[in-house]
Amino acid sequence: MTDIAFVRSEIEKAQPAPRSQTGLVAWMRKNLFASVSDTILSVIAILFLLWIVPALYGFLIGRAVPPGGTVEQCRVENVGACWAYIASEIEFFIYGFYPMAEYWRPNIVFAMLALIGLPLLWPSAPFKVVNAILFFVVFPIASVVLLSGGMFGLRYVPTEQWGGLLVTLIISVVGISLSLPMGILLALGRQSKLPIIKTLCICFIELIRAVPLITILFMASIMLPLFMPQGTTVDKLVRALVGVTLFASAYMAEVVRGGMQAIGRGQYEAAAALGLGYWRRMGFIILPQALKHVIPGIVGNFISLLKDTSLVYIVGMKDLLEAVKTKNDAIEWASPTQSVTGYIFAAAVFWVLCFSISRYSRYWERRLNTGHKR
Repeated sequence: MTDIAFVRSEIEKAQPAPRSQTGLVAWMRKNLFASVSDTILSVIAILFLLWIVPALYGFLIGRAVPPGGTVEQCRVENVGACWAYIASEIEFFIYGFYPMAEYWRPNIVFAMLALIGLPLLWPSAPFKVVNAILFFVVFPIASVVLLSGGMFGLRYVPTEQWGGLLVTLIISVVGISLSLPMGILLALGRQSKLPIIKTLCICFIELIRAVPLITILFMASIMLPLFMPQGTTVDKLVRALVGVTLFASAYMAEVVRGGMQAIGRGQYEAAAALGLGYWRRMGFIILPQALKHVIPGIVGNFISLLKDTSLVYIVGMKDLLEAVKTKNDAIEWASPTQSVTGYIFAAAVFWVLCFSISRYSRYWERRLNTGHKR
């Protein structure tokens, strides 16, 4: 009886993975149809998309009147979105009642915000200290001079004429820039061992968090002038900035305090064992860890602040949403879809701003997520 054996003389070529384990089919089986409940929900979602997507496409694109169209086209029966109305009133949505001949001034402010602010958000950008000084010191002064005027030969433009996206961005940028450091100080004060400072911070935080923002804006509009010298008037925009910033800082303080409480007691003891003073312990050891833990909460407050700017109409300011509401009542562009188109435009602008903030925060979460890397 002879032994029969086979010895391979060359390596077999690699075969592709089964189609059921890779590609679109595998992804669908894993994410959409992994179980009976997943299959039911996926089918319902697909049917909903098949119902809503064609209708949205027809309204937003298919039957819509493009920029450059006429009001007569927007008044046709069963017409879609009137983008011609948005294109015609876009300047009002951006600048409000700001004089048309002076549009170059807010345009310069927008350009400065992009040129100075974006490098500050870019971690690897050089000259961070110089950039921070430009953004937090030079940029606010230059913006006030350019937008208000009344000096250097610039025409004076009162804040009552500011409006639209300009006001929304001003309140958002100022509120975000000031609420975080104020919230950190309030959180530190609430955990202070000094009874007076601790009591004052607790009273401020709990009082602000106990009332809605609209009440704070009413108080800023009515009560703030009472604390000023007799005969002194407080600008409406300043009242809105004060109200929004104080409101956001109180909520930010609780977010930061939650992050500080998540730090183990050993970190505090180790920092004290190194001989570091209070501010060095907080600035170099505790706060960097605490702020990293609460990035989602901080960003959530920033997004809420951005959306809450629509409430500044209480003090007589016309933000983006109020500008859209004002033009939705314009007779010259009256049409069946005028209001809907205006609100869709405002919603799209807010979505772009909020989504950008959200994506940027995700970037920082991934960049700072070094605790579990090997």
